[in-house]
Order: sequence, then structure tokens, then C-alpha cells
Amino acid sequence: MNCNIVTFVAKDKVELREEPLAGLKPGEVLVESVRSLISTGTEMIVLTQNFEPGTHWAAWAVLPFRAGYSLVGTVSKIGQGVTRVKVGQRVATRYWHATHVVRPETEVIPIPDGVGDEEATWFGLGKIVQVGVRAAEHVMGDVVVVIGAGPLGQLVTQYARIMGASEVIVIDMAPKRLEWAAAHGATRTLNMPASAALEEVKKFSDGRGADVVYDVTGHPKVFASALPLARRFGRVVLLGDAGTPSQQTLTADVITRGLKIVGAHDGHPPETSNDHVRWGTHQIYDLFFKYIERKQMKVQDLITHRFKPQQCQAAYDLLKTEREKAMGVIFEWK
Repeated sequence: MNCNIVTFVAKDKVELREEPLAGLKPGEVLVESVRSLISTGTEMIVLTQNFEPGTHWAAWAVLPFRAGYSLVGTVSKIGQGVTRVKVGQRVATRYWHATHVVRPETEVIPIPDGVGDEEATWFGLGKIVQVGVRAAEHVMGDVVVVIGAGPLGQLVTQYARIMGASEVIVIDMAPKRLEWAAAHGATRTLNMPASAALEEVKKFSDGRGADVVYDVTGHPKVFASALPLARRFGRVVLLGDAGTPSQQTLTADVITRGLKIVGAHDGHPPETSNDHVRWGTHQIYDLFFKYIERKQMKVQDLITHRFKPQQCQAAYDLLKTEREKAMGVIFEWK
């Protein structure tokens, strides 16, 4: 059996490639894909090869590259010994944009009945952001600044409200992104560069600055603008993974105001062993789905574009030329 996979074959060039599908081993399941979500930041860095030599990007993003990591489908066959899922069950898995995938049963996540297929494709981003908001160590009443209102920034905004923030101030240069943020929990939106936002942030934080500032842009030069927005002993969370980290520079704010800088990455487990047991990867996914099912978080109305897999080049061309108009970009496999 063969499958078709969205593949970056060269810089800026995308193809739907046919490859043989591995046979089903004990403990594995065959998933027939229904929808998958493009990770617009990560995948565009890989496709454009916009990273420095010697970074983790250079070691990982080698072309040709099978793209994608947020796929939803239906279990069509199970291997010997599989007990967690059954044929016909809807599941999510962190894997490529492909027609079919074979995965260990431990790597597929059952989707609750109250969560739609397209909503479920956000589970990968939901986990990444949940790692970040946990690392931020929020307390009720925090003033939060989110710089960058792309897909991750939209989820940070919603998580911050759930965590009890008194203010969620979202900064972005794209008015449409700010509209989405305001509809999903932002209490203030600022259409300006982060470097110009200090007085506005102070206005909404009793002159102190933000308790937590998130840099979710992935643009290295934003980091230096994020630091002054945090209050004394505040926290700055780097949730956007820059391809050129050597361009991220510190300011005097770090030392003079005792800022705590937190790097958050998809692969980070919670810090303590007890938390790891309570909030492992599957538990984090399950909580995200619970928020979606309860309508405490909303992603369906953040989906702006849908493409057939055969239109994969057009999908990424859109992200290269009209990024500000795109939010959730979905491949429709069935």
C-alpha cells in the first residue's frame, strides 16, 4: 500500500509525493487521514530554509522534508495487541500531512465526540502553547502581553484568560489578527510595533508593566522590544522559535529589573516528576480537547483557508505572500 505525503522537495517547492506505507506491526494502527493543520510558523521556516547554520533547525529541517505534525483521521486497521483504540474511531496524531499513516497506538489520541475534526487538528499547537503557559507560572490577576497574534498567539490569548488574567494585551501589526484576538479573549489590542507599546502597556497595568510577556513572533528582533514591557521581576516567555537566534539580543532590563526569561518548547516536559505524571503529553492533549468541547476555547472560527492536498504548493504560496490574511490553514484529505 502507498500513501501520498506533502513534501518540501527544495527551497520554496512543494509536491504531493507517493511513498510506500510501512506494514502494520503489533501495537500499531493504520489511520486514514481526514484533516491536517499547517503549522504556519514552523513549516514556513523549513520551506524557506530561513535559519542559521549550526542551529537545531539546520540539523532537523533537511530537504526533502515531509511536512506537518497535526493530523486527524479515522482508525482503519489495528495491529495485534492494540487495545486503546478501535477500528472506526476518530484520532489525532503528531505526524505528516499524508493520506494514511501507521502509528504506535500510544501515539494516537482519541477525539471526544464533542470536538470536530477541524477543531481537533489544533491539538498539536494546543500542546505547544500549554507548555508555555505552564512555564509562565501564572497567578490569578496577571497582566499579560502577547506579542504576535498568529495561531500560537491566538491560543496564548485564550489560555491566559482561562488561567485568570485580568488583562490580556495583544500586540500585532495586522488589524485582522487583532480582530480575531479581541473575539477570543484579548481585553486590549494594540496595532503597533512592540517597541512602541511601553506606554500603552503601563496604562493598563497601573504603571508597573506586564507580569508575563509572551514573544510568539519567531522574529528575533522582537525579543529586545519584549523585555521592557515586563514589570520588575516579571517573566518573558519565548514561545516563538526563531530560526536566527543569534539576532536575539538582551537589554539592560534583564539585570536592572531582575527579569526571568523562560524558553518554552514543544518537547519540554513539566519540570517536576509529580507534574510529569499528572500532566504528561496525553493529559495535556486531553485537557485541550476538554476546553474545546466545553467552548472555553474556540478555534473553528480561526480557520481561514482549506486546500486539497493536490493544491499544496498554492497553500504554502499563500502563506508566503499573504500571511497576514491566513490563520488556520487546513488540508482536506476526505
